[in-house]
Amino acid sequence: MSLFRDDGVVLRTQKLGEADRIITILTRGHGRVRAVARGVRRTKSKFGARLEPFSHVDVQFFARGSELVGRGLPLCTQSETIAPYGGGIVSDYARYTAGTAMLETAERFTDHEGEPAVQQYLLLVGGLRTLARAEHAPNLILDAFLLRSLAVNGYAPSFDDCAKCGMPGPNRFFSVAAGGVICGDCRVPGSVVPSAEAVELLSALLTGDWETADASEARHVREGSGLVSAYLHWHLERGLRSLRYVEK
Repeated sequence: MSLFRDDGVVLRTQKLGEADRIITILTRGHGRVRAVARGVRRTKSKFGARLEPFSHVDVQFFARGSELVGRGLPLCTQSETIAPYGGGIVSDYARYTAGTAMLETAERFTDHEGEPAVQQYLLLVGGLRTLARAEHAPNLILDAFLLRSLAVNGYAPSFDDCAKCGMPGPNRFFSVAAGGVICGDCRVPGSVVPSAEAVELLSALLTGDWETADASEARHVREGSGLVSAYLHWHLERGLRSLRYVEK
């Protein structure tokens, strides 16, 4: 029997029995972890209020073996709030739907429990912080998060040089299967011709150029979001359920 302590972000919760919940948390040191939190659905439980989606928490686990992730689910025995991002997210529909898509993305990219995913964890914490503070438009924050999640998991799209032959950009065509923009010689069936402004926007979101991103026109933002959604769908092999509710 062992105790583990880590900090993490609550991705989702599931009811268990009459008063318990299964909490799914993306932690800094142990990756995605599912744990049982007992009694948290009781109205007087302060512990339960800290374990809601979007919460950044310091949590203690009790596991029966020497490893946190084993045959049975560990128990979540203590929790302290580091940052209650949910307060600044759930009160606004656009921020809430964008945040829900971010949580689902983080869970999908950490499909093996117990494997550290520090970059994905830090990316999620930063994205939720930015979203809760309303520093930029929610759909821009979401697209930036999706692009960077793809990048840290090895699927970074190219928005300048040809993704197939490396020909210096700008290049005119875009193919999700090819990995981003491609030149005329490498053009494949299904390629699209996005506007230069939409490609510039996506490049800015990937690199953190918020001055360029914030100045983008709404039509180019919508176009860019469509490309991000298609690219994400291709690499995850199925879409995100929560994306259908995101305001475009």
